[in-house]
Amino acid sequence: MDIQSKIAIVTGASRGLGAAVSTALVEEKAGCVYGLARDAVALSALHKKLGRNFVPVTLDITLHAEVKAWAGKTFSGNALPDILINNAGAGSFARIDEMPTDEWHAMVNTNLNGTYHITSEVVKLMRKKKSCSHIINIGSILGITTRSEGAAYCATKYAINGFSDALFKELRGDHIKVTCVNPGSIATDFFKSSGIAPHQNMLQPGDVADMLIHVLQTPDNFLINEMTVRPLNPQVPHTTKQE
Repeated sequence: MDIQSKIAIVTGASRGLGAAVSTALVEEKAGCVYGLARDAVALSALHKKLGRNFVPVTLDITLHAEVKAWAGKTFSGNALPDILINNAGAGSFARIDEMPTDEWHAMVNTNLNGTYHITSEVVKLMRKKKSCSHIINIGSILGITTRSEGAAYCATKYAINGFSDALFKELRGDHIKVTCVNPGSIATDFFKSSGIAPHQNMLQPGDVADMLIHVLQTPDNFLINEMTVRPLNPQVPHTTKQE
């Protein structure tokens, strides 16, 4: 796909990987990048940085009626989305007997239900197009393996892998690519609740965003349906004290 002039949607766009992907798409001269998130202030700051090709959309994807209303009023005629990056995610880590019920539901509602809400509406629009479209679902290394105190989060990301695998088989005949990317640790505050601070040996958001751009730019009849990426050396860098 030639990204230039294409219409893209990025969920969880206000910070971290979502902001990095939005930035990369604008730099590749996408015609319009709709950045969806709940944090209006952060979206506004990103809009000031990226300019008019980035359109901030304050939206909670866990609310299907609001997602449907936004898609219906935003897209019509030939102005249909070409790219959907399902990046929004919530993560909490604790022993299963200590996991607050509201945090469990927040992960299920954002990571799984939210992905369904936006994807189901965007696919209706992509199917109207004759040209190739592309959906990228951001999974996790914890969607193909597990860790202690991560049962809730792992369950949602295993679900995203299953969702993506079934979806690529369903949509390939409609010229819609579906790719599930499972990254290891990315240098954001995502794992803050489990006491893991970002460091330079983690994957860098800009590097992951560049990789996603390469996936989008593959030839139309070339499908990467699943990818796993991780740091070569995930260990916290050693620091040397100055004498």
